[in-house]
Amino acid sequence: MLRKIYLGLSILLLVCLSPVSLAEEVTARQVVEEFQDRLIEVMKQGKELGFQGRYDKLDAAVKKSHDLPKIARIVVGKQWEELTPEQQAKLESVFSQLSVSAYAHNFKDFSGESFSFVSEEETGRGGVVIHTNLKIPGEKDVKFDYMMKKKDEGWQIINIIADGVSDLALKRSDYTSVLNREGFDALIAKINEKIESYAKQ
Repeated sequence: MLRKIYLGLSILLLVCLSPVSLAEEVTARQVVEEFQDRLIEVMKQGKELGFQGRYDKLDAAVKKSHDLPKIARIVVGKQWEELTPEQQAKLESVFSQLSVSAYAHNFKDFSGESFSFVSEEETGRGGVVIHTNLKIPGEKDVKFDYMMKKKDEGWQIINIIADGVSDLALKRSDYTSVLNREGFDALIAKINEKIESYAKQ
């Protein structure tokens, strides 16, 4: 009997320490704040790191906190189903590079900036919105609202609204327009061109 009790406790301990259980313990707010801390950390080293250095340090953090495959599917809308599996994989890959490149470009130096948590609210479909401010010395705060969804591995960002402007909406309008007018190859070329421009600036 005692042996069964020990066995039961051992199984319970393994379940409690499993990756899934640990992931569930991380809140949407913590995901956002961990990512923002990483941004500030990279900004402080921005000039000495250069673009590629910032990209390398942000790559894992962006992919962990953002549901990039889902975002890529959303931005092309119903046209996603018309793409071949190879095209879908290609789009996800270049979109991931674009997302990391944008952060490496936009958060490249530090002059006392800091993020602050404002509030959290639940959405109608089981999601959460984390409202934060980016404080910039001598300038008006920038509002960053992170729309979050929970997957098996935990909470992830699916959209960011900066001062009322949805990044997802902007990309969707741009991407679907290029797909409709010029086709898939033109869209990939456009994204790669943007990545190259971020790296040069």
